[in-house]
Amino acid sequence: MLKRLRNIVAPPAAEQRAALLAGKHITYTLKRSSKRRSIGLRIDDRGLTVSVPLRASEKWLHSVLQDKARWVVEKLDGWEMLKPEEVLWQNGEQIDFLGELLTLRVVSGLFATPAHLRGRALWVFVADGSEAAHIEEAVSHWYRQEAKRLFAERVAQYSSLLEVMPRTIKISSAKTQWGCCTVRGTVHLNIQLIKLPLRLVDYVVVHELAHLREMNHSAAFWDVVGSVCPAYVQLRKELKAVAIR
Repeated sequence: MLKRLRNIVAPPAAEQRAALLAGKHITYTLKRSSKRRSIGLRIDDRGLTVSVPLRASEKWLHSVLQDKARWVVEKLDGWEMLKPEEVLWQNGEQIDFLGELLTLRVVSGLFATPAHLRGRALWVFVADGSEAAHIEEAVSHWYRQEAKRLFAERVAQYSSLLEVMPRTIKISSAKTQWGCCTVRGTVHLNIQLIKLPLRLVDYVVVHELAHLREMNHSAAFWDVVGSVCPAYVQLRKELKAVAIR
């Protein structure tokens, strides 16, 4: 009996699947876990992920997917509309910076030097201007330097207004959060904020700093946010419509 049990092959922890939902062919990631007792569906920029108990039956899985089919399709279509156009890392391409568009001006030379802004153009100096990866790397480095400077400036301004002092500010590359604040006072701000209008950057900064006074999302927390950011309801709604790239 024990020998037979050892020979039973457990289903893979994760696998790629497809299903016909509400008339559309949908691909999704199926994840199995011994800790789950129910089937859960999550939709984000990577698509649909279905988490199921380790031994969930195909019949149960099919039933849940069909029951949620219209919801799944609507949510996936919503994410598809939010997806930004793919950037072509080449001379003349446009990139986002603080809610505006900058034009890339790529210059090839013997050595790569830091990119810098001239008017509404970002001049990028690379050793091999034909290599998109080199251009992307130079722009990413410039984004990070600008984010460090801007975040420090905005945090200093709103820390004074809110009478708080974060322990440290860190730049994050999170895929699902614009920012977060730890109980130890570390504030994380997403590098992708540097592409958004300043009003949204300020909202995220205020939101995270407010957690240094209220580590929750209670009415008291929103009172703190509203004390220096009275338009936070509209800004919060605007930010939710933006996908983290």
